Amino acid sequence: MKLFTSVNDVTDIKALAAEALQLKKDPYAHQHLGKNKTLGLVFLNPSLRTRMSTQKAALNLGMNVMVLNVDKEGWALELRDNVVMNGTTVEHIREAAAVMGQYVDIIGVRSFPGLKDREEDYTEVVFNKFVEFCGVPLVSLESATRHPLQSLADLVSIEELKTRERPKVVLTWAPHIKPLPQAVPNSFAEWMCKADVDFTITHPAGYELSTDFTQGATITHNQDEALADADFIYVKNWSAYEPYGKVLPGNEEWMLTNDRLKITNNAKVMHCLPVRRNLELSAEVLDGPNSIVVHEAGNRVWAAQAVLKQMLEAL
Repeated sequence: MKLFTSVNDVTDIKALAAEALQLKKDPYAHQHLGKNKTLGLVFLNPSLRTRMSTQKAALNLGMNVMVLNVDKEGWALELRDNVVMNGTTVEHIREAAAVMGQYVDIIGVRSFPGLKDREEDYTEVVFNKFVEFCGVPLVSLESATRHPLQSLADLVSIEELKTRERPKVVLTWAPHIKPLPQAVPNSFAEWMCKADVDFTITHPAGYELSTDFTQGATITHNQDEALADADFIYVKNWSAYEPYGKVLPGNEEWMLTNDRLKITNNAKVMHCLPVRRNLELSAEVLDGPNSIVVHEAGNRVWAAQAVLKQMLEAL
């Protein structure tokens, strides 16, 4: 594997999830792969779980790790070609990405959408420029439209904790006070549509995701209908795809509570974190026995390690 930006870069997602769970049992078995190899983690946006889990995964494989918070420690990057750089940008992505590729063997990049121009966000300008110019294998640490390491960890958690062979998995929209990207729900939907699960998406009218990510999913505006007999519930807010980046009024009743869980198959509740308590998800659920959000976050290490292992094997 030389590129990991979506589920489409994975040949066999079930095998990759199984490899992650095997690494969880024996984290240090492949340290020879990373000896004298360096992972560069480039953050254009803040991170807690992605930074720490990917760094830990690399260390488990014997790699060195370099971290650059470009938004705080680097020059302002110019992404456009054929421009006179007489404004606020100091360094062009062509040189910046190429130079980073001189220092590391694998590079990870994290970049959020602006949520103002859908075409600009969904063409993944930042990632495509890094892929074009860095010259080394690249792993997405989250992009404008996807978060594949999170989605792989979600799949790992479902495979690890499921109690029936083909569980019912529900992605449910949740309230928030500001517009959030569609990257996590896009990515989760994309992975679940390729996994061996019964997958349903539920959200208020107006929050439809791009159909590029939801082919094969059951979609309903009736949350109770969706939650009935669910084994796993993935709670996540996202802003509208059309009109792009907008938050529609109302829908506070969509927050998941223990009362709503009564119609499920004692469902395990997931969230990518961070989560706004008693807004996106009730504290009673987060602190109760159905929540697996911390366990899920722990699996971020093994998801990242499985991906990095395959990249090291391809070097």
